[in-house]
Amino acid sequence: MKIEANKVASFDYVLKNDAGEVLDSSDDGQPMIYLHGAENIIPGLEVELEGKSVGDTFKVTVLPEDGYGVYDESLVEDVQREMFDGVESIEVGMSFQAETPEGIQEVTVSAIDGDTITVNANHPLAGETLHFDVEVTDVRDATDEELEHGHVHLEGHCH
Repeated sequence: MKIEANKVASFDYVLKNDAGEVLDSSDDGQPMIYLHGAENIIPGLEVELEGKSVGDTFKVTVLPEDGYGVYDESLVEDVQREMFDGVESIEVGMSFQAETPEGIQEVTVSAIDGDTITVNANHPLAGETLHFDVEVTDVRDATDEELEHGHVHLEGHCH
């Protein structure tokens, strides 16, 4: 069976950056499982998985615009500590949900200078060229419920 729209695909992967550093992997024995065609994974990787079968192995390079997006400086903002009302300790690397005109957005604290906190709404991998080593481990038909909900349902879980 080949990976195509409305199929559930599983794959093992190693993700590296341009420097060859491992950023993520499925080494824990848990493959990535997704519903093909439902935009559950980054577009550049989904395109490369199209037509693959169990046992296929390949390498793929995904440019930022087909991955987590181009880094956008306008998503980095300095805010005052008082914006974190009720948070006792703020540290670089902490993530928060912020209300924006576009809705709720996750931001990460990237710098602290006194009462000025720099937050960044870019995805941590925005602007990165991503290098994947992939092995397809399973392909199956999606259930009607998975198709209706637009994502995979793991055994014992609906979401």
